[in-house]
Amino acid sequence: MDLNPPRASGPWIRWFRDTGIDDVPLVGGKNASLGEMVRSLAPQGIRVPDGFAVTAQAYRDVLERSGAEHRLREVLSGLDVRDVEDLAVRARAAREIVLQSPLPPEMAGEIVAAYRQLREEYGGDLSVAVRSSATAEDLPTASFAGQHETFLNVSGEAHLLDSVRRCFASLFMDRAITYRADRGIDHFKVYQSVGVMKMVRADLACSGVIFTLDTETGFRDVVFVTGAWGLGENVVQGTVDPDEFLVFKPTLREGHRTVLRRKLGSKEVRMVYARTAGRDGTRNMPTAPHDRERFCLTDAEVIELAESAVRIEQHYSERAGMPMPMDIEWARDGVNGSLYILQARPETVASRKKAGALETYRLEGHGPVLAQGRAVGERIASGRARVVTDPAALDTFRPGEVLVAETTMPDWGTVMKSAAAVVTNRGGRTCHAAIVAREIGIPAVVGCVDATSAIRTGDEVTVVCSEGSSGRVLAGLLPFSRREVDLTQLRRPQTEVMVNIGDPDAAFNAALLPCDGVGLARMEFIITEHVRAHPMALLHPERIDEPAVRAELQRLAAGHAGGADYFVRQLSEGIGTIAAAFYPRPVIVRLSDFKTNEYASLPGGRWFEPREENPMIGWRGASRYAHPGYAEGFGLECAAIARVRGEMGLRNLKVMVPFCRRVEEGERVLQAMASHGLARGDAGLEVYVMCEIPNNVLSIDAFARLFDGFSIGSNDLTQLVLGVDRDSEIVAFDFDEHDPGVKDMLRMAIEGARRNKRHVGICGQIVSDDPAMAAFVVELGIDSVSVTPDALLKATEEIAKAEAAMGRRPRDQARP
Repeated sequence: MDLNPPRASGPWIRWFRDTGIDDVPLVGGKNASLGEMVRSLAPQGIRVPDGFAVTAQAYRDVLERSGAEHRLREVLSGLDVRDVEDLAVRARAAREIVLQSPLPPEMAGEIVAAYRQLREEYGGDLSVAVRSSATAEDLPTASFAGQHETFLNVSGEAHLLDSVRRCFASLFMDRAITYRADRGIDHFKVYQSVGVMKMVRADLACSGVIFTLDTETGFRDVVFVTGAWGLGENVVQGTVDPDEFLVFKPTLREGHRTVLRRKLGSKEVRMVYARTAGRDGTRNMPTAPHDRERFCLTDAEVIELAESAVRIEQHYSERAGMPMPMDIEWARDGVNGSLYILQARPETVASRKKAGALETYRLEGHGPVLAQGRAVGERIASGRARVVTDPAALDTFRPGEVLVAETTMPDWGTVMKSAAAVVTNRGGRTCHAAIVAREIGIPAVVGCVDATSAIRTGDEVTVVCSEGSSGRVLAGLLPFSRREVDLTQLRRPQTEVMVNIGDPDAAFNAALLPCDGVGLARMEFIITEHVRAHPMALLHPERIDEPAVRAELQRLAAGHAGGADYFVRQLSEGIGTIAAAFYPRPVIVRLSDFKTNEYASLPGGRWFEPREENPMIGWRGASRYAHPGYAEGFGLECAAIARVRGEMGLRNLKVMVPFCRRVEEGERVLQAMASHGLARGDAGLEVYVMCEIPNNVLSIDAFARLFDGFSIGSNDLTQLVLGVDRDSEIVAFDFDEHDPGVKDMLRMAIEGARRNKRHVGICGQIVSDDPAMAAFVVELGIDSVSVTPDALLKATEEIAKAEAAMGRRPRDQARP
């Protein structure tokens, strides 16, 4: 195909290749960005469908020749957008004025001539997308996402001209009028351009949205890709729960072309081409079961999209002279299999979060879970629910209620603006409900599946989106607290303050805290919540004599090479997400430390775990790793860690061995790790050991020869020093970390580690709960303390006070 055929043009037509980002006043934000990419990024290998813009001058000329502007001003004069019924009447009248304004014959002729040239370029069966592109659209300060109309699968000259007129008229959609009014934008200083571009046959493949940051936290080191089968409107509008993928930018730039994390969406329907009333158009149809159960993109395709997104972000950032996170639409053509970029615009919500300020919400009550889905907004809100199953019932909605619906539509903006929170059955984190909720600053839980049936109008509910990527709707008006901290005023002590974390979904949010890394990443949580099966059961399902359990293991591993591949992928993606969130700060992952009763509770576990009278001091931690009963499972743990450090390139990950009773046991564990490709010292690998058994303290010089550092686990150390089972309600009152014997053990551990020039930290709950104990270990010279994220600010302040009392100065207050 000739990429540069001669093009006819005129005063109302501008081909994409002849436009750029500086042409927003002429062709609007969307078309200017398409032109910028065709002109500057297509030569770099980024595929953008060809097309042309019907200019904003054409829109102005249509109104001027028909005398429409005066009538439009009369219709909109004195409008109060809060009066939804009056707004609907006036907006409809305004659209009719535009629709009744004919395209001048010479203008229609130019549009048809350009369309014919596009058909010659791509073939006579070409269909096009006709997309609105307002002159105030897709700007860094105003997205106008979903405010104006788009028409897909348009073919034929008459259909094209009608779609252009309808795009012009969509400047006066109810939602667009409200959006402009809320932002103080003059209705008559915004003009509508229209883009006409080759339709990518995503109806035969898939499409979706990309953000070059994490949409919830604003974390900028990831590319967030979403996708579903069919045309992309379903993803944008929230009609489907899409697949989600994360790619880590720093290691991608270093050549590690690996997907960081994947989540399979349900992808309930797919939008395809259809012919209705003699016109080409689109419709939704159910997605085939086998397509719902597999990802719509391969890992290689995700990486290709991520690399394109990084190049797009870099280009726009260089043009702007500042970082410019992007919101990008993509599609795969089902005919030629190629991936295309359909649109790129600045991201306008997460990237504009106030720097140096931290707002945290904490739930302080409990209630039954009514619904759960994907969290948007990192906040908590409560109110009475209003279930809306018919848009005609929106006028019953009252400010401060929680809007519950199947999904939301762009023209629901006025109602959403007055809602305390939004809950939907469908949609992912890039759908319309999510975008609008972020923009107006309210929490939303999307993709709940059954929210409209589980919640009733009038129910008092609390919407919780402050606990990672999973959002919950709880029964009752539950108490919660909100705290805002100016991080620029926080004194950072010389002692490193780290966080304990197990949930990858909470990692990006926790990484924004002023901390020095992760002192304890619990593997058990990832296995329980994200693997959801015993590793030995995945390796040997033939040993399980219960068909239902075998079927569940088979379902979990579907789409993978086998149970082992599933375990390694799920575990490595969970660990990798935490390591990426804090990169390049250190992340210490603790090898599995389930007790036998805990392992037995995992699906398939009871076929591989013995019954012990006292699991607390039984077959746990290091004793399992070289044992014949678990050695294969330990090999999978090592393979997952090796994948994070190798394929993913996250060398900031360190490994910690738990509950290592004797030096000889530590030697066996290190030998087993080395046999699985994790030799201490190779590629900078550091291996720590938990200091939680009295023998770890008494033999600390010997342990120091084997390991690079120690992390004191105060809970286990206390119970073993005092001989108290902390799980026993009868003797739990004797569990006391302040006991002089326990404090002597802490002193000996810290002094012994320092004597051997080994890093020593503490990750027990005591430093999260007790400022006095935190001060005690700081005075002893501890290198780091690791606390739960909700306790980090308080712990940092208390440690800074303790250091000030010792005469230490705080370190540089700049965030890491």
